[in-house]
Amino acid sequence: MNICKRVFILFLGLLFVQTVTAASIWDKPIENSVDNITAKVYRSATCGCCKNWIKHIKQHGISVEDNVLDQNELQQFKRQYGIPQNLQSCHTAVVGSYLVEGHVPAADIMRMVKEKPAIAGLSVPQMVTGSPGMEMGSRKAPFSVISFDKSGKTAVYNSYSDY
Repeated sequence: MNICKRVFILFLGLLFVQTVTAASIWDKPIENSVDNITAKVYRSATCGCCKNWIKHIKQHGISVEDNVLDQNELQQFKRQYGIPQNLQSCHTAVVGSYLVEGHVPAADIMRMVKEKPAIAGLSVPQMVTGSPGMEMGSRKAPFSVISFDKSGKTAVYNSYSDY
């Protein structure tokens, strides 16, 4: 086999591997999705993972109003809305009367909107590797989506360990 054919076959193989590994659990269609959801997202200009999370929720039909704030304004916004310090992450979204803090999967947002629980919102605290917008190849850390109410009471809303 000549060198050109070998290089071409190698290129196709690498392209296939990249395509297969690029697919994410977060790209799969959501069962029982909800229509007409808008998320007003508040984020800093410097955070790339926020843009990736916005792409994730848009991919699942959630409309986005993207609001870029400086870091001080963003922290003030989180305080104003009463997001507990231990649940804070890099971006905040307002979805109807609910708050969404951090890299919450679109499926959990849709479930919240559909079920209308008596909570203030959902959070994925910090920036968990493998969560929507935080994909890093095959690296995935287990995480929980935490619900919280206005008094600060929390509960596990959903967990992801083998995803």
